[in-house]
Amino acid sequence: MPERKIIPVKNATVLSWNANTFWYEPWGSSGVHKGIDIFAAQGTPVLASTDMLILYRGIFSKGGNVVLGLGPKWRLHYFAHMQGINKDVGFLASKGQLIGTVGDTGNARGKPPHLHFSIVSIIPLPWLIDRSTQGFKKAFYLNPIEYLTQ
Repeated sequence: MPERKIIPVKNATVLSWNANTFWYEPWGSSGVHKGIDIFAAQGTPVLASTDMLILYRGIFSKGGNVVLGLGPKWRLHYFAHMQGINKDVGFLASKGQLIGTVGDTGNARGKPPHLHFSIVSIIPLPWLIDRSTQGFKKAFYLNPIEYLTQ
């Protein structure tokens, strides 16, 4: 399946996130921040970042309202802290399809509204491992900034 990709928040640009937030530490109970936070007004549409199979729609304690989708190259796309999830999203989502709205749910309560976006490779990529804190996990957690800007 080809990997057609977009920034998953409507009208967001590279200026909508802090370029230093991927693998930023210290970051709460997880130690390092394994994704990026894309800031936008509450209720801004969250879009499927690529064509994907929707594996989960629901609530996690830290992530709040979340969607998890399997995209090309066996990559999981994780969308968290959404105000709401589009109930019309079925098993398949096309790139750019509405999957929810930006919010502050889960452990983002009381913080500026944003979408936490992470990409996890099911297949380990050991050449990405480095000596940073939890750097061995970089074999699985991809840098969303590199993904979205290449």
